[in-house]
Amino acid sequence: MAEECKKIECDYANQGYLDPWPPVRGEYRLGDPRAGVAVVTLASVFNPRGTAISGPCKTENLGLEKIVANVISNSNIRFLIVCGVESKGHLPGNTLLALHKNGIDEKGRIIGSKGAIPFIQNLSVQAVERFQRQVELIDRIGLEDMKEIEKLVSQYNHLAMPFPEEPYQVIKRKAARQEMLSGDSDLTFGAGVSMDTAIWLVASEG
Repeated sequence: MAEECKKIECDYANQGYLDPWPPVRGEYRLGDPRAGVAVVTLASVFNPRGTAISGPCKTENLGLEKIVANVISNSNIRFLIVCGVESKGHLPGNTLLALHKNGIDEKGRIIGSKGAIPFIQNLSVQAVERFQRQVELIDRIGLEDMKEIEKLVSQYNHLAMPFPEEPYQVIKRKAARQEMLSGDSDLTFGAGVSMDTAIWLVASEG
């Protein structure tokens, strides 16, 4: 049994994504985790075909953190298409582009963002840097034409090669298991480790 479990873990590692994936819950549609493209539709709601994962993002802080955590936990994803209509005031599209280009300052503020509250509080600098290195952002903010978006997905899937590093696990901090009530976690890392992303609290069994 131990050998079988080890083999399964190796198989997932070879495929370039964590088991289970994606680790963070959210408003998204899953496709093929081996695909090289993810799509963020901002305030628009549509689901292009051919992606590893796609979905909206309406906030410039926690929403972006979930995108980064899910993307860097899958080394197959090399392109992130940012399309759809911006969420007024929050400007998550502008902020996502700024995060990828400029990173964060010592206080966690996303440098160059025009959003209202552009702060990263639950990701390390290393996680942000991994995001910057792993994916290329394709800026198509305002585009809602499904055929055009699916054409872009197909185009970049053909260009994508897996990132040559293991999937990146985002862990905020560890805490005793009793601090998290059973059933409250919505992010899992395997090996008995889980997280409640509402408060980014990590608990481990044993």
